[in-house]
Amino acid sequence: MYDQLPLERLARYAGYSPYHFVRIFKERTGLSPLYYVSSYRLQRAKDMLLRTGLTVRDISLEIGQQSLGTFTSRFAARVGMSPAEFRNSVPYAGDQMSSLRKLRDWSFSYPISRMPSSVHGTISAEAPVDGVILIGLFAKPIPEGLPLYGTLLSSLGHFHFEHVAPGTYYLLATSISWGTHTLDFLLPHTTLRTRSKTPIHVVPGSLVPHQPLTLHPPRLDDPPILISLPLLMNRFLNRMAVR
Repeated sequence: MYDQLPLERLARYAGYSPYHFVRIFKERTGLSPLYYVSSYRLQRAKDMLLRTGLTVRDISLEIGQQSLGTFTSRFAARVGMSPAEFRNSVPYAGDQMSSLRKLRDWSFSYPISRMPSSVHGTISAEAPVDGVILIGLFAKPIPEGLPLYGTLLSSLGHFHFEHVAPGTYYLLATSISWGTHTLDFLLPHTTLRTRSKTPIHVVPGSLVPHQPLTLHPPRLDDPPILISLPLLMNRFLNRMAVR
């Protein structure tokens, strides 16, 4: 079972004062140390939901969360579904990948916009990509909860979001290769990924600069991918069905 990790103990392990530890950690990851730790505990909960027969209550205790209700609400907010729904999503996740692979036309019928309300860029990769790319604008520099704007791409290249409301966003993306085992994209520990550590500001009347992204293998300072990827796939398939 995970115990509590006070900020003072984390800072002591790193050899810094709590103030300097928080500042340096946030500069490197974009997140506070305690938020980062809680994210990895939720990732561990996802692993246990799919790889063990432990009850949801036992998993809650294993990651140091004494309140089942609090654990369930936090999990749902940051993964996009309840622990029970996530555990039961395995049979459907593979079907969504199969449906995506059968799509002939992934495009939407709007022109590429350079208006102030659009966010656009290009995505490349350090390794070959043969599959689906999931990309979204999130409120924090971590892929959790539903993206405020999101889509799927069938290949590397251009992406854009239009009619983006004024605000502050972070771009995050990952790729899933065709033929990936279901558990490997429900628990995406090794998928290529990328994220913008600096915020993207959408301001009325101002153009957003072109956003270049490069997918790369996981790095030590990358936060876990908490959002359920099949949930994003399902939303995309529903959008394609009503075009």
